[in-house]
Amino acid sequence: MSYLNLPVSQIATEIPGATAIFFQHKINFCCDGAKLLADVIKKKRLDAIQIVDALTRLNERKAARPELEKLDNLQLIDYILTRFHQVHREQLVELQRLAQRVEQVHGEHPLCPRGLTQHLAKMSYELDQHMKKEESILFPMLSRSLTLLPDGPISIMKAEHEDHLEDIQVIYELTQDVIPHPGACNTWQALYLGLQEFISDLNQHIHTENKILFERANQ
Repeated sequence: MSYLNLPVSQIATEIPGATAIFFQHKINFCCDGAKLLADVIKKKRLDAIQIVDALTRLNERKAARPELEKLDNLQLIDYILTRFHQVHREQLVELQRLAQRVEQVHGEHPLCPRGLTQHLAKMSYELDQHMKKEESILFPMLSRSLTLLPDGPISIMKAEHEDHLEDIQVIYELTQDVIPHPGACNTWQALYLGLQEFISDLNQHIHTENKILFERANQ
């Protein structure tokens, strides 16, 4: 895919996470949305290779999924840390920024997801605390052994997973099932695209831990 020949708005609204790259390089995908990425890069004297590489990695992230059942605990934990923990932290920073912008600009619109920024901030804090507990306590235990482990820590993590799934339902309620209305601006569309990816990733994250990693500890 030649990103350089695509309008900035198309990239922002079709590749989840692209807005964070644009924000980093001060590319305004609203005002410059109709311009080709190559033209914006040239005008701003940016590094085209760096930006295209970053977009390519984003777009290919989901394709790089190994056969998880065949990974040992160390390999599976490393995959979870890089594919989900690191990615969620990046996603939630950008989603809060986009949500805040949408609420500020479109707060009077009847379909505006009012309260979404606050809810994402809550999710960001709680999910980060959850992941830190896994990283500092549970994952080190699981990485050292394939044998039966005490059920307490795993039960706590599973219970918190249920809380995360309930938080996803709140996102659906605030956003009318994460479907942007026909007249939604680029920022609004990019926000909902990012939310869709985040929800999908979080569900995959929870499934990978509950049904693969944690199941091994109970065998």
